[in-house]
Amino acid sequence: MASNWQPTNQELPARAAVATYAQYRRKAISDQFRGERVVIPAGTLKVRSNDCDYRFRPHSAFAHLTGLGLDHEPDAVLILEPIEDGKGDDGSHHTATLYFRPLAGRDTEQFYSDPRSGEFWIGARPTLAELEARLGLATAHIDQLETAITKNVGSADLGGTPIRLVRKVDDTIDAVVGTARRNAAKDSEEPDLAIHDALDEKLSEALSELRLLKDTWEIEQMKLAVAATVEGFEEAVKALPRALTHPRGERVVEGAFFARAREAGNELGYDTIAAAGENATVLHWIRNTGRIDAGDLLLLDAGVEADSLYTADITRTLPASGIFGPVQRKVYEAVLDAADAGFAAARPGTRFRDIHTAATTVLAERLAEWGLLPVSVEEAISPEGQQHRRWMPHGTSHHLGLDVHDCSRARLELYLDGILTEGMVFTIEPGLYFKEQDLGIPAEYRGIGVRIEDDILMTAEGPVNLSAALPRTADGVEDWMARISKGNA
Repeated sequence: MASNWQPTNQELPARAAVATYAQYRRKAISDQFRGERVVIPAGTLKVRSNDCDYRFRPHSAFAHLTGLGLDHEPDAVLILEPIEDGKGDDGSHHTATLYFRPLAGRDTEQFYSDPRSGEFWIGARPTLAELEARLGLATAHIDQLETAITKNVGSADLGGTPIRLVRKVDDTIDAVVGTARRNAAKDSEEPDLAIHDALDEKLSEALSELRLLKDTWEIEQMKLAVAATVEGFEEAVKALPRALTHPRGERVVEGAFFARAREAGNELGYDTIAAAGENATVLHWIRNTGRIDAGDLLLLDAGVEADSLYTADITRTLPASGIFGPVQRKVYEAVLDAADAGFAAARPGTRFRDIHTAATTVLAERLAEWGLLPVSVEEAISPEGQQHRRWMPHGTSHHLGLDVHDCSRARLELYLDGILTEGMVFTIEPGLYFKEQDLGIPAEYRGIGVRIEDDILMTAEGPVNLSAALPRTADGVEDWMARISKGNA
């Protein structure tokens, strides 16, 4: 089994474009944690059932600081090791090393016997030299990892090396770091180990905040993800005729989008919401088991994750018949007006939360005009009121990038209260959801759910709608669907 195999190709790959950007990101973390060891695991394979694993997806902080995407580094760990200030990579204060399990030679038993890491089973893994060349990052075999993590752990005041960890990513690494900390505390009589919780949380916070501003490479990846998502929406519309005849029409639409996501990218960025009729009023409807009837609105919330792991997040609400009914159109255009108001409020120097305020003010005004709001607009949008939330309960915007809800560990003052700045990428996604069971509204509104969501890049000149290629107006949606239907005939 281990003999007579062609030698592995020894040619090294060129340095990847992302490598320089990842180095800058590591330096930004190095600047915040001088003199401390920073441990960032990729994560492990997770069992789906019995001996079948889910496809591996590395932790976003690991992907951001290494530039690695896809599925070839389970169990890997990035360590930033403190050295003399300014003597590290690119003038940083650390040396960075990627520890991982490299390709097993074809003359090894692992090659054909290990279904989780053997090339015979899962395909080739990169060698240490290949990843080092591609990423411009020192590499080491994972067998050396435990020593690298645990050596000289302790208080800097006592000559040790403090350690910070991205926790709850890899249970084994959590245990190794925990043991090292307990041993250090026992030897030096350090204070309660609960202090380490705060240290680790600060690291997660810093890693999240680092992604608030996207660099040039990240923005290009976002554009690729958005373009693939636009194609996915077109495929979903092409599938509508069959969906209207299927008992699980929502699944037909979901499947059409998923096929494009796998063809054009790595995966879905999140579970697709393909919600028709009453299901469109369920904010996170991902069962997608319902019928689609000709008179329904279909709320499709979906995003393609690129091979780099950056994801789009777009929503369009489509008339299944191709034509909005009068009340459907009225609700749709109210949501569109709210989205436009949010876009108008998004300017460099304003606060992130201003987008939500602008959008929900428009929705409250429309609800009042229709006689649905039980109080004045002013009272409804006040912090004490919020009566409009019966029909618009979620936020209007979130940051977007490696995670669909990116930067979620960032401090409030840098997120909701943060200043909109060039390089931010975020969504604008107001909606109105009128449930069938809502007896507080006229019957004509019940069962209508509408959300419109676009992906926005903030530039020095103002916001740019990255997803503008998908029609947004009611007339534009109808014309677009008609063109696709005609071309599909």
